[in-house]
Amino acid sequence: MATSNSTNFELDVTEYIEEAFERCGLEVRTGYDLKTAKRSLNIMLAEWANRGLNAWTIEEVTIPLATGVGVYPAGTLTISVASSTGYTVTETVTGGTSGATAVVTSIPSATSLAITIPEGTFSLNEAITGGTSGTASTVSAVVDFSDVNSTIDLLSVVVTRSSTDFSVARLSRDGFLSIPNKATTGRANQYFIDRLITPNLKVWPVPENNTDVIKFTRLTRIQDADTPTNTLEIPFRFYPCLAAGLAYYLSVKRAPNKVQLLKTIYEEEFDRAMMEDRDRASFNITPSYMYFRS
Repeated sequence: MATSNSTNFELDVTEYIEEAFERCGLEVRTGYDLKTAKRSLNIMLAEWANRGLNAWTIEEVTIPLATGVGVYPAGTLTISVASSTGYTVTETVTGGTSGATAVVTSIPSATSLAITIPEGTFSLNEAITGGTSGTASTVSAVVDFSDVNSTIDLLSVVVTRSSTDFSVARLSRDGFLSIPNKATTGRANQYFIDRLITPNLKVWPVPENNTDVIKFTRLTRIQDADTPTNTLEIPFRFYPCLAAGLAYYLSVKRAPNKVQLLKTIYEEEFDRAMMEDRDRASFNITPSYMYFRS
């Protein structure tokens, strides 16, 4: 018998909703059915972020460090300008209309500046002036925080100097607060991730040059279920889990007599998917001969 020779099966948002309704013993009949199901789906995706590590949402981010700057956005943050020529790293730029300020941490292109999280909000088409260079240019696009806001947590951090990676230890909020002199400069070897709506990364010691680079792997948000014809940002091994989870969420609202059954199926599917999604590495055990007797 001939096989399909196909491995591209994928459900869109509408098909997941139809599957979930059918598991509840129901049918999608109205536009509100689609709306309430999509809302439940997005809430469930947020819940997945609280359940643990979703391996497919891990990204690596590289950010150049700047002398004397100890706080960085936990992702890529730039401001688009008509021209970045003339600005200097570590100077503070100020909006002429808004009065917003930010520190330039690098200059990635001829029309953009990498910045710290601004104090205030830069306005479109306003002039921003460098505090050291005196350079002025016009803001050509509003600052987009979506990349930084998508960061849930950091998993590992290193600082690269002269092509060598050095590990950076994580501190708790209390641990960072108790550092006696936060202005100490050197190669950063500790960090604290402040998990705000727009999370930031605080490093210590404060960088002593503009050539060190910090690299971190981060856990990011799963993309929303938006247009009904869209597919979802999940690997195929999580398809059964997502369908089962959405059916459970809908049963709470539409089929309360099936809540316990569908919750059990959901938890089983989620456990199977997470076990498959775990990190794998070699594990070696070396016996101790300290108390060996011949």
